[in-house]
Amino acid sequence: MVQNIKLESTFTRELPGDPETKNQRRQVHDAFYSFVAPTPTNSEPMTVLYSGDVARLIGLDPAECERQEFAAIFSGNAPLPNGPRPWAQCYGGHQFGMWAGQLGDGRAISLGEAVGPDGKTYELQLKGAGATPYSRMADGRAVLRSSLREFVASEAMYALGIPTTRALSLVGTGAKVLRDMFYNGDAKFEPGAVVCRVSPSFVRFGTFQLPAMRGGDQLPLIAPLADYIIRHHYPHLEGAGFSRNGYSDRMKLLSLSGAGREDRYVAFLGEVVSRTANLLASWQSVGFVHGVGNTDNFSILGETIDYGPYGFLERFDPNFTPNTTDLDGRRYTYRAQPGIGHWNCAQLANAFMTAGLLDLEKAQPIVDSYADIMMEAYTGRMARKMGLTKYDRELAVGLVTLMYEDKADFTNTFRALASVSDGDAPGSIPAPLEEALEDLSEERRSAWGKWLDGLRAAHRAEGRPEAARRADQDDVNPCYVPRNQLMQIAIARAEAGDYDELKALMKVLERPYEEQPGAERFKVTPPKEIRMGVELLSCSS
Repeated sequence: MVQNIKLESTFTRELPGDPETKNQRRQVHDAFYSFVAPTPTNSEPMTVLYSGDVARLIGLDPAECERQEFAAIFSGNAPLPNGPRPWAQCYGGHQFGMWAGQLGDGRAISLGEAVGPDGKTYELQLKGAGATPYSRMADGRAVLRSSLREFVASEAMYALGIPTTRALSLVGTGAKVLRDMFYNGDAKFEPGAVVCRVSPSFVRFGTFQLPAMRGGDQLPLIAPLADYIIRHHYPHLEGAGFSRNGYSDRMKLLSLSGAGREDRYVAFLGEVVSRTANLLASWQSVGFVHGVGNTDNFSILGETIDYGPYGFLERFDPNFTPNTTDLDGRRYTYRAQPGIGHWNCAQLANAFMTAGLLDLEKAQPIVDSYADIMMEAYTGRMARKMGLTKYDRELAVGLVTLMYEDKADFTNTFRALASVSDGDAPGSIPAPLEEALEDLSEERRSAWGKWLDGLRAAHRAEGRPEAARRADQDDVNPCYVPRNQLMQIAIARAEAGDYDELKALMKVLERPYEEQPGAERFKVTPPKEIRMGVELLSCSS
């Protein structure tokens, strides 16, 4: 039964909250959350999709997700039995490089922390279940298209092996929501939906930033928040003799015997920076572009969080952004987002320093380490994607230059590189790669052939057996990613009440590194021109 989920709330029990209980927009001080219940739609909700894997993770029999009671609870139309008081988190953030002040969970409400069979806790959060004190002028609702995109991306990224929040369910509310998708005055009613997303914690960089930027009597909030996160999510940093799991070995900042309070915060910041650097490297390696890399959209756990106008590179363009709001400044392009991760880590360090958790002398080397950690992780992934054990910068730059000049599909091109053989004729292009590149002129065929000869020479120099090399490439180069055009097809059909295409897409994305017979349509590349509403989306998406 759904009510058998074991729920608690360490976040609201151990951290200060908002004493005001009215659900009205306001500035909230001295608190990290406000208690607020989902607002029922008083309509007939229906579960569109659920993840049996996530259900088992939180101790729920997947069969329970088929019950109408489940749809009622996870659409916000009924309370979760025996659960704590739901809440919305208070945080701020830099948006497009500018401090935006208080933001908070404007359309996300946490139901509690489920204790899974593994003894770990997982926060359950409904996105789109109604207004909160942080909704500003919005209605707190979500539409089917954006909710479907979040569900698909969350589970697809997990299957790709990239740290991410998860998704338990996608529930259609049965109610309509008014949305102006491109902010051009063309508002339309769309079917409403709610995603239940799941993570050990939804605390963001901006959760630390808000009290730091406000200063004064808000500064004492920061240390208890850091202590809470360390206690529950980085417990190895508690006390002396802790392990520096994930913390760069190049940094000799800590004495592991007898680490004091400040050393713990140094280690905490170091791990967050390291996790973030590794996360950005993994994004780059599969061509994922977040689209809205604001500090309020960066997780303190180093997970991918808040799937809005994201996109996967298709026709390769390092200046691609999937976000219409970002088209002028192009702050969050594929090329730029590793640097944004670095900048965001610096803002988190500023919050720590403002609160006196550590000083500049200790914070600066940690923030500076980001670039080396990110590049080490990225170049290691790039080497494997090309079938090498050591990164070859000349080959890597040559490859992305060719891909850019020919608008090559990112996913299909890298996947096809495993077909390159030492026994190929000089200057030849293996059939799978030729198919991925499409309609090359003789001049372009010659350019690719020359680069491939260099790659074959590098393979021969390393001397690995081809079978082992190809298996390694297939482990890092996916066949299938959630392409925006595939989701657009699934969205259109889902809005008409047909969920078969969505379910077929999810089935393929569960095993992204395996060739799946009959799944050829999920590899299809888009037209050469980027399309509004498909590859280009707004923040309401």
